[in-house]
Amino acid sequence: MVSIFHPALFRDRVVVVTGGASGIGLAAVRAFLELGARVAIGSRSEERLHATQQALSAEGHTLHVSRCDIREPESVASFVRGVTRDLGPIDALINNAGGQFPTPAESLAIKGWDAVIRENLHGTFYMTREVATQSMIPRKKGRIVNVIANIARGFPGMVHTGAARAGVDNMTKTLAVEWARHNVQINAVAPGIILSSGLAQYGEELLSEGRKAIPAHRLGTCEEVAQLLVFLASEATQYVTGETWYIDGGQHLWGKNWELDDTPWPNHLASVLGELEASRRPGEGA
Repeated sequence: MVSIFHPALFRDRVVVVTGGASGIGLAAVRAFLELGARVAIGSRSEERLHATQQALSAEGHTLHVSRCDIREPESVASFVRGVTRDLGPIDALINNAGGQFPTPAESLAIKGWDAVIRENLHGTFYMTREVATQSMIPRKKGRIVNVIANIARGFPGMVHTGAARAGVDNMTKTLAVEWARHNVQINAVAPGIILSSGLAQYGEELLSEGRKAIPAHRLGTCEEVAQLLVFLASEATQYVTGETWYIDGGQHLWGKNWELDDTPWPNHLASVLGELEASRRPGEGA
C-alpha cells in the first residue's frame, strides 16, 4: 500500500509489536520501520524470530528480536527490560499476539479454552501492564493498541477467543480511564476476515461463506490493518482513547455469522411445557 504518513513520523520512537513475525504483526512491523521507528518483537520461537530478522535485514531494516512468552509474567518483564536497555523507553505497544481455532462450544476441551484465554487475555494484560509501568507511566506518555477480533455480535464458533477478546475490549476502556492522567492513550482494533497465513486452518468453504457476510464483498489485507495501527499509535490520536475501531468491510453491521438450529422454537417450548405438566403430582398447582 501507498502510505499516507510522513516518512519520519516515528523517527527515534521505540515500538513493540507482539506477534510481529507473521500476518498483521509483520505488516505492522514493516510499516513502523518504514516510518523510522526502532521496532522490537518477541516470540517463543527463536527460529521464527531470527528468520524474521534476516528477512527484514535483507530489505534494509534493523529489527530488535528477543525471546518472549507473553503467557509468563517473568518472561514479559525480562523482554521489556531488554528492549528499554537496548533501544530506549517504549513509546508505542501493539498487542497483536494471540491465537484461536474454530470449534463449537460443546466440543471445546478445557485445555483448549485455558490455552486461548491464557494467551489472548492474560498475555495481553501482562505485556500492557509491564510496558506501561516500565516506560509509559513514568514518562507520562504512551500509545497502546490492542488487536482483538470482530466481537460486535458475539463470536459463535470460537467462544474461547470471543470471551478473551471481549475481556481485552473492556480492559481497553478501563485502562483508558485509569491511565488518562498519565497521558497514555489506549485503543483497540477489531479486524474482520483478513488475508493472512492464519486463514489456512479455516478452509475455503468457511472463507467463502465469510465473504458473503461482508458488505465490501472481499477479505481485508494485513497492510490495511497495519495502516490503522500506525495511525492509532501516532501523535495524531492524542484525544482518542478507549475506543474500538472495526476494520472489517462492514461485516459487524450486516449478515449472519452462525447457522441456527432449524427446530422451531414454539415446538421446542411446547415439548418443555409438556414435560413439566407430566411431572406434576395430581392436584399440584402451577
